[in-house]
Amino acid sequence: MSTDLATERARLADLPRLLAAAPHRPLFFAGALVILLNMLWWTLQLAAMRFGWAAWPQPTIPPRFGHAMLIQYGLFPLFMFGFLMTTFPRWMAGPMVKPWRYVAVAGSLLLGYVLANLGLLHQPVLLKAGFTLMLVGYLVGVATLAWVLANAQARNQHGWSALAAFTVGAIGLAAFVAFLFGADASWAWLAIKLGTWGFLLPMYFTVCHRMLPFFSKNVVGNYEMHRPAWSLPLAWLLLLTRALLEWRFATGWLWLVDVPLALLFIWHALAWQPWRCMRPGILAVLHLAFAWLPLGFVLLAIQDIVFARSGELVLGLAPLHAVAIGFFGSMLVAMVTRVSQGHSGRPMQMGAVPWLCFVLLQVVVLLRIGAEEAADHYLWLVIAGAGWLVAFLPWVLRSLWILGTPRVDGKPG
Repeated sequence: MSTDLATERARLADLPRLLAAAPHRPLFFAGALVILLNMLWWTLQLAAMRFGWAAWPQPTIPPRFGHAMLIQYGLFPLFMFGFLMTTFPRWMAGPMVKPWRYVAVAGSLLLGYVLANLGLLHQPVLLKAGFTLMLVGYLVGVATLAWVLANAQARNQHGWSALAAFTVGAIGLAAFVAFLFGADASWAWLAIKLGTWGFLLPMYFTVCHRMLPFFSKNVVGNYEMHRPAWSLPLAWLLLLTRALLEWRFATGWLWLVDVPLALLFIWHALAWQPWRCMRPGILAVLHLAFAWLPLGFVLLAIQDIVFARSGELVLGLAPLHAVAIGFFGSMLVAMVTRVSQGHSGRPMQMGAVPWLCFVLLQVVVLLRIGAEEAADHYLWLVIAGAGWLVAFLPWVLRSLWILGTPRVDGKPG
């Protein structure tokens, strides 16, 4: 056996221990493994619809349900759990999360996500098993975060808000599991709306509310942090109201929440002074990613006002994807790159591969928004889906390498 082969086998044998060394490692690793999976299925599903692939296996649920649920409850939360289980104890001077807990969450979500994606290939048993296993992972994860908060010395609104977001996420996922086992389709619709407006967006906004001013102050001289105590509760109230209005198809009333949400997010974007935070790049991308949130809600507000006046739903799903791809996707790249760099002992900088992913993702957002008005709508959806795969592939490979190797500074974790 060659020395190189023996070294590689030894490294692979040590991978489980290495992944269990810190909370972010197994969860980010699992997220990087599957970040392309559902989008690959969705792109092929769209291609089957566009090009008439009669042999392509169809899911036993509406395809858009499968796409929305696995992106919202499977992909993003793997990274969010990894981030929170690393930072939650630090936010509130709480106990560190034990390895068995974060490994159990990573394993349940990873296996459940893969099974559910396979289930979309006309395999209803695998679909049910996958989402049920994901729900088990959520319950362990929520219980873990609640345990940290209960034993923390300095509980704060960011901790409570993050726990509330994942609790709503668990409720939404349970509603979808109920739908898979025979409940009315309104349960699935509720799950999708809670996933966007009651889970992901409150969770993302909570992290931005705490971390963007903090990161900016660490770099920019004479920077005043703005973390108004009133804005998180207000965002929660408006976002939950939005989720319920959309669930009940009260589209004509959405402007009542989307206009103030647009103003709220514009206020934060300006208060955080992004024009002062364009260097270094690893700080700039956080502010650039956040800019999609107020822009997305301006588009939603315009859409709502036009609908309330004329009954015409202009812009289609463009505003939603400005938030979902622009804000959620870009912030994922920005934040996960930052955590991976810092917790692997590497310089706190973006580097060529993360920049490539981030820039290409901005192109994908524009493609997806433009697809709403394109004459050949499904063709441009396929192109946007393929663009996601191209944008993320190098970043995924780099992330897997970083997470699967020891820290370069020799420190534990």
